[in-house]
Amino acid sequence: MSHEKLSYADVGVNIDLGNELAQKYLSLMHRTFDKNVPRHDNGFGGLYGLRDWMPASANSSAASDGDEPLLVSGTDGVGTKLKIAFALGKHDTVGIDLVAMSVNDVLVQGARPLFFLDYIGSGKCDKTTMLALVEGVSTGCLQAGCALLGGETAEMPGFYPAGEYDLAGFAVGIVARKNLIDGKKIRVGDKIIGLASSGLHSNGYSLARKALLEIGGLRLDEKIPELGITLGEELLTPTRIYVKNGLALLAKFGDAIRGLVHITGGGLIENTPRILPQGCGARFNTGAWKVPPVFNLIQKCGNIEDGEMYRVFNMGVGMLLVAAPDRAAEILAAANELGETAHSIGEIVVGGGVNIELN
Repeated sequence: MSHEKLSYADVGVNIDLGNELAQKYLSLMHRTFDKNVPRHDNGFGGLYGLRDWMPASANSSAASDGDEPLLVSGTDGVGTKLKIAFALGKHDTVGIDLVAMSVNDVLVQGARPLFFLDYIGSGKCDKTTMLALVEGVSTGCLQAGCALLGGETAEMPGFYPAGEYDLAGFAVGIVARKNLIDGKKIRVGDKIIGLASSGLHSNGYSLARKALLEIGGLRLDEKIPELGITLGEELLTPTRIYVKNGLALLAKFGDAIRGLVHITGGGLIENTPRILPQGCGARFNTGAWKVPPVFNLIQKCGNIEDGEMYRVFNMGVGMLLVAAPDRAAEILAAANELGETAHSIGEIVVGGGVNIELN
């Protein structure tokens, strides 16, 4: 391509500013904490302990520290993937994305999602569209094994463009304190297992739309040979929900799974360090898995640098499991038996941050 290299910042998304603000938010959060909020730094979900609500007999038990239930909460939206839904008039899958983005974050703590709530804001409530959206949310909750308790539909004339809406979702899960996964048990030499994504999931769509539709001149209804489906079908593929298989693996292997990472905005580069103890880094070998063709298409159309691709997109890996080296092969085989497409894609090394070895 002859045009200049495209980046996320070029399309108006400033990852660095977002990270800076997230750090500044912490002090505002911390001043609200009470004794029931455990110290927790990985940023995938919020924790709240239930010791004060435990029966007196359990509260006085020597084992109560480990048995204390912790609520794990997560919230997210779908982002500009919604622009694809608007353009195609297809609204029954983005609700699955909405659920996935929160329940996968809850799973990362080792928690089982209990229930979900949604928020839908629009300029004018269209019955057919709203029913399709909630149908998708309901489907996502079934996939995650959690209850859809309700939500809020807000009609705000003049606030949203005609035919558009926004979505937000909120999940709450539960885990015993002794089963909480926080990455503190990760050690140098641990293996990293990657579970395949279903595509872009719900991140990087501002960059993807710019590269594919504006620069590349592709149409959403155009069948793309390397994809085997239309571009619109590819871009609306729902985010994979890893909850049921993830919980099954945790139940079988316990402490042998020392960390989980949900690969969302920030990609492998910025999500992985959230769980790494001081002195530990992660090294990935991209030759260990097949990057789906949609990412190659985006990179080609947008003339995007490799580092930017791995910082914005999941590149075909939606969830990481950090496994004890002596159990990694067994965990990998079990993940594939459950129906995941799993690969050994890296290891924990001395140092810090993430090293992507391009192959």
